[in-house]
Amino acid sequence: MNNRLHNAINPYQGDYRKVLCVCSAGILRSPTAAWVLSNPPYNYNTRSVGLDKDFALIPIDKVLISWADEIVCMTKDQQYELLSLVPTTTPVICLDIEDSFEYRESKLINLIKLNYASRS
Repeated sequence: MNNRLHNAINPYQGDYRKVLCVCSAGILRSPTAAWVLSNPPYNYNTRSVGLDKDFALIPIDKVLISWADEIVCMTKDQQYELLSLVPTTTPVICLDIEDSFEYRESKLINLIKLNYASRS
């Protein structure tokens, strides 16, 4: 855990906003959101995780939660679950995107851009 925490707070990440993108498994929507937000015009430092500890590719944990300046989730249910896990100072944004898209699907990319711009 200490090594992971050290990696999460290393000084070589730069001063970019750190955004943790969350969906159920961390396989389709949140990696797409992380990719979108890591590119212009945002250029954020991003990570993607899943809430379901049984089948998430990278499960959410306290280290990644403490690393984030902002957390972006895909659904209201995920937002409610996250609000019970994160410090009150960390903003949690919900994009209202259901699980019906493929990884980097153009419609998903457009929804992420549109919904993030309207909530941030």
